[in-house]
Amino acid sequence: MEPFSHLPPLFESHLGGLDKIHQGKVRDIYEVDAEHLLIVTTDRLSAFDVVLADPIPDKGGVLNRISAFWFARTAHIVPNHLSDLRVEDIISDPGERALLAGRSMVVKRLHALPVEAVVRGYLIGSGYRDYAAHGAICGIDLPRGLELADRLPEPIFTPASKAPAGQHDENVDFEAIVALLGRNQADEVKRISLEIYRFAAAHAQDRKIIIADTKFEFGLDRAGRLCLIDEVLTPDSSRFWPTDSYRAGSSPPSFDKQYVRDYLESLHWDKKPPAPHLPAAIIARTSANYRQALALLTA
Repeated sequence: MEPFSHLPPLFESHLGGLDKIHQGKVRDIYEVDAEHLLIVTTDRLSAFDVVLADPIPDKGGVLNRISAFWFARTAHIVPNHLSDLRVEDIISDPGERALLAGRSMVVKRLHALPVEAVVRGYLIGSGYRDYAAHGAICGIDLPRGLELADRLPEPIFTPASKAPAGQHDENVDFEAIVALLGRNQADEVKRISLEIYRFAAAHAQDRKIIIADTKFEFGLDRAGRLCLIDEVLTPDSSRFWPTDSYRAGSSPPSFDKQYVRDYLESLHWDKKPPAPHLPAAIIARTSANYRQALALLTA
């Protein structure tokens, strides 16, 4: 695996010759042609649906490489949006190539489904809050007496409907996804999501990482075939906990951006833009957490 470049952190990309058609919280998406997109994973970080002003060095490279790792290893379960085109095939400028090295991929242009396919293996985050209030998550009843961060009896599929930009995704029950996608497609999304999670969780467990929960996104190709898209099993889309410090009953330390969330929770901030700036020590520790997740998962 190529080493990280020593270029400055990338907060926002600007490429000549390609139209930027979308800027998300982390990714900049460019139109290559009618069939392909270029996804640039920046070093932006969002917390509580607010993009922070301070980029995290190496974050984009970590996310891109972890996604590529999992796309390759889950292709036997479900096809994905990776294409045969390389960045070098569409970007001729040497400076832009250097900027994109390790943080970009050319993907097939698919029809994205309006669903966050969330799988939970442990009780944390909004799932724990729902359980504490109702004894259930997304309509799935759970045993009484579970603690924060407890392992669930088995992984559960707890989808969310995708919200408009700037709003929170909403946890919904499975029948709401059936209403959106139809029974057959909803069943397929659920089955594949659980299969990927179990496969990845076993891989991570062998490397002393617990994947507490994660979310997937799917799209359809022109033949109507379901494909895995966006990012997959990264520290931004998942909670990664080290097995040696995991204890039920408290929020475990993590390799993901929970470290930043915990810091922001300690401030008097209303979780609305603009977000507070991050201290240098928080930025450095967060960057190290991301790099460690990559090293452990891909070892």
